Amino acid sequence: MSHLSRREYLKRLAALAGLGSAAPFALNLAGLGAASAQSAPDYRAIVCLFMFGGNDHNNMIIPYDQAAYDAYAAARSGNRTAGGIAYDRSQLTATKFSPATAQSSSAEFAFCPPMAPLQALFTAGKLAILPNIGPLIAPTNRTSYLANSVALPPKLFSHNDQQAVWQSYAAEGGKAGWGGRMGDLLASSNSSTVFTAISASSNAVFLAGQNIFQYQIGTNGATPVTAVNSSPFGLSGAAGTAARTALSQLVTDSVAAGTLYMESDHADLVKRSIDASGTVSSALATVPTSTAGISLPTALANNSLALQLQVVARLIASRSSLGAKRQVFFVSIGGFDTHDNEITTLEDNANTGALGLHSQVARSMDYFYSAMGSLGLQNNVTLFTASDFGRTLTSNGDGSDHGWGAHHFVLGGAVKGGDMYGTMPAVRLHTTANPNLADAGSGRFIPTTSVDSLAVTLGRWFGVSSADFSLIAPNIANFNNDLGFLA
Repeated sequence: MSHLSRREYLKRLAALAGLGSAAPFALNLAGLGAASAQSAPDYRAIVCLFMFGGNDHNNMIIPYDQAAYDAYAAARSGNRTAGGIAYDRSQLTATKFSPATAQSSSAEFAFCPPMAPLQALFTAGKLAILPNIGPLIAPTNRTSYLANSVALPPKLFSHNDQQAVWQSYAAEGGKAGWGGRMGDLLASSNSSTVFTAISASSNAVFLAGQNIFQYQIGTNGATPVTAVNSSPFGLSGAAGTAARTALSQLVTDSVAAGTLYMESDHADLVKRSIDASGTVSSALATVPTSTAGISLPTALANNSLALQLQVVARLIASRSSLGAKRQVFFVSIGGFDTHDNEITTLEDNANTGALGLHSQVARSMDYFYSAMGSLGLQNNVTLFTASDFGRTLTSNGDGSDHGWGAHHFVLGGAVKGGDMYGTMPAVRLHTTANPNLADAGSGRFIPTTSVDSLAVTLGRWFGVSSADFSLIAPNIANFNNDLGFLA
């Protein structure tokens, strides 16, 4: 980022700080777009796959060494055979692995059986594991946590708040996410900033920037502005056409708004939405869902997450039509709040063939990596997973409760896979006789890797200057600024 554009970026933020909660709204309406001046001769995209509800990472990456496995199973009220929620060790034989970097907690681990496709990607060197990652302000352990001697993220263990903290470092109501901040810094690489940050899911604070707009898209393509794309007032034929034209002119005429700046800005925003809808529809028409390499396998044909990733793949394939060289995407899947029915929720149903949540995630990620390969862009696109929080190692009988740190994945051709980046905690409960400084209580693991480190590692690959790391990760001075998982 040039000194001039950086200075302009900070100056505008300072000027609008006095607006308080209205600042992001004012910034979005103004569409300032002055920040970021990085050149981007190539194309790069980052995709956030968010698992809403708090994914149980303890039943996703599992210690396989006998002693470590026994501690895991005991904390989960036993294995399946004994009526607990831990996997039987015999179920893990086909998906066991040894990370390239030795972990003191165990020499061997295993992917849960539904995530076998990810084990294949890990073995192929395309998938990396980030063990026990989560929001932190400063390095923390059991002692400092219980003594309240370090600053902690706000409102731990709360769904809405921790979703926001993961995405924006602020509790619910946060205004700008670290994906959006990266978009702010790199948006000038694109001929149109409209398509810098795109959600194929719900509105996500992760994509909210200070200068860029978050563009939302449905799995079938652009979401039209209904009133100007249908027959308003029940009119059809020539009358309907005339009504649509008149209404479109009315809602997009910023000149008519005169000195009423909010109305003028609103008109400009609606016009951008209408124009963007047409641009996206035209671009996606060149990459239909039946395109070889883009079409979904039968098992995922009606799966929401896979459909979201499919439309992201189609947008990436049509990047030239959208004038995009740097893009950040958001997709999601819900249902991970497994206080009960954990086994039936996360695992496949052998009787009906229905896919559990872990299988849906793994198969959709495998599909997406394959789609990027078919486009020749596997090295240009990096996907990572995130969730509200992990869950307790202890079982509550039929599930587990809200935790903190969790294991996550990074996938892509530029990823140095086949390894864990960070520290896997001992998967056992703290006792006086056998202390575990990563256990905040009930097997709520205190993160050993910060989300800031993930953001900056991705940001560096994306093209963010080291001088701007603190703009996307405010606590990075306290943590490792390169986890090393990207080439």
